[in-house]
Order: sequence, then C-alpha cells, then structure tokens
Amino acid sequence: MNLPLPLRIINGITAVLFLAFAAVQYNDIDPDTYYRASSLDAALWLAFYALIAILFALTFWRRLAPNWLLLAGALACIVEMFRTGWGLWINLFGEKDFTMMQYSMSAEDPRVEVTREFFGALLALTAVALLWWERRRFSSRAAGLSAEETSPSPAVESAKSEPPLA
Repeated sequence: MNLPLPLRIINGITAVLFLAFAAVQYNDIDPDTYYRASSLDAALWLAFYALIAILFALTFWRRLAPNWLLLAGALACIVEMFRTGWGLWINLFGEKDFTMMQYSMSAEDPRVEVTREFFGALLALTAVALLWWERRRFSSRAAGLSAEETSPSPAVESAKSEPPLA
C-alpha cells in the first residue's frame, strides 16, 4: 500500500498509542478499583488493543492487513461497545451527575470505568474505520487490481506520447 507520508506517520504514532493502551491493561485486576476485575478481562482488553496496534503497524510497514483481520477488529470494537454501553447509559441518564473524571474509580460505582471502556472501544472502532478508508483509497490490491493492471502498458505510454493524427 502506498500511503502518503503524513498518513504513514499517523499510523506509526497510532500503533504506538494502541500498544501503550494494551500495556497498561495489566493493572485491571485490582478488585478494589475495577468492576468485576479479572485476569481474563485484563487479558481480553490487552489483546483487543494489541490487535488494533498490529493493524496500524502492518499499514505503517506498507503491508495490507487481510480483510478478515480488519473485520475481526471492527467486530471486537462493536462487541466491546455493546458490553460497556450500559455504563455510558447509566452515566448519562442515571441519578448521579455524568462524570468520567471522579477522584478514583471504584468497584462500587462502575459507571466511570465502564464509560471509559466504551469510549476506548469507540476510539478503536474509529481507528479501524480509518484503516478501512486508507485501504480503499490507497490500495490497488483492495480494488482487486494487480500491480501490472494499475501501471500503464508500454503501448499505452507510447500512444500518449505520439501527437494526434490530423
């Protein structure tokens, strides 16, 4: 895939950011802070963010992620948004005022943690949509064309250089 340099830089930075998001998931096992804290949940979030980082890294290194991998990333985002959407709903329409910045998250009031997770999944879905757009816009393989089909043949090039017959 032949991306313009600014998009390659953005993809590289985004890959590093999602890798950092994956790295900080190790602390999601503290039951005093996190709602339904478990090693499995932390591992799933780590894998989720790592998948998005890998998709951006592949694009940064001018590789096309397979369609099934992009679809898996989008599906994972949508599943996480459905899993955590209730927290956003309670945060927006519940009895307490909306907050994402309380002094500390607690297992007794999970709406802050779950709202943050919802927006993390939404951010990841937006990132996957950007990759999908880049693929459609800048990849000849995504359109089903090979490199030979996208470069003009010598006969076409010579026809372009000849003056028109009068």
